Amino acid sequence: MSTEPDRYAVGSLRAVALDAPDIERLATFYEQLAGWQRLPTDDDDADWITLVTDDGWRIGLQQALDHVPPNWPGQDRPQQAHLDFQVSDIDAAAERARQLGARLLRRNEQWHTLADPAGHPFDLCVKADEPRTLLAGVMLDCPDAKTLSHFYAELLGKPVTYEADGIAMIGEEGGQPVLFQQVEQYAAPRWPDPAYPQQLHLDVLVQDVDAAERAALDLGATRLDGAGPDWRVYADPAGHPFCLVWSA
Repeated sequence: MSTEPDRYAVGSLRAVALDAPDIERLATFYEQLAGWQRLPTDDDDADWITLVTDDGWRIGLQQALDHVPPNWPGQDRPQQAHLDFQVSDIDAAAERARQLGARLLRRNEQWHTLADPAGHPFDLCVKADEPRTLLAGVMLDCPDAKTLSHFYAELLGKPVTYEADGIAMIGEEGGQPVLFQQVEQYAAPRWPDPAYPQQLHLDVLVQDVDAAERAALDLGATRLDGAGPDWRVYADPAGHPFCLVWSA
């Protein structure tokens, strides 16, 4: 199924950003696991590393010295979100990830769940004809998958392409989809409180930040107390922080 959003999108997905206490270690892990490439950084950007994939994803690693890792699968320290990878052999991929510093959390027939060196869970999912370790999507936890998927469909201009009981997806496979899974007893982040960390956030690229802010608020976002010369912080209807970013 596909439900088209309105013609107007507030912005486009610029990056998926992971918090970590040691971004150098986390960057090296994903470079070696998935072949991501590191972009050059300015000297004054010591707290941020950008990685890119060969199919267009941008992954930001944001230094958070007070980072509290998730305790998956519980909701006392929830994951809030996770990355899904596709591989041809999940056992071999899981063993390689473990050798690089990941921890195996759970084995399943079609996917294995591991935690990266910062503690973020990720899934290695079977796709028989995929020779790479391919980032297939980012999945956000939420109390209502349908509500949050429609919010991001409007925000990012990606159609809702899948809806089922407790799960939804916007965007096409291979086109940087964002997925949503409904979680019982969902516990929202309380950014910037490190006791209730965001773990991950999305950067949304916009042209006119004031117009984009009005549109995001109309969709159900909340303005949070955080801003810089080219970014502002908001929360989606489930409490996940996201940033509107622009070229300063």
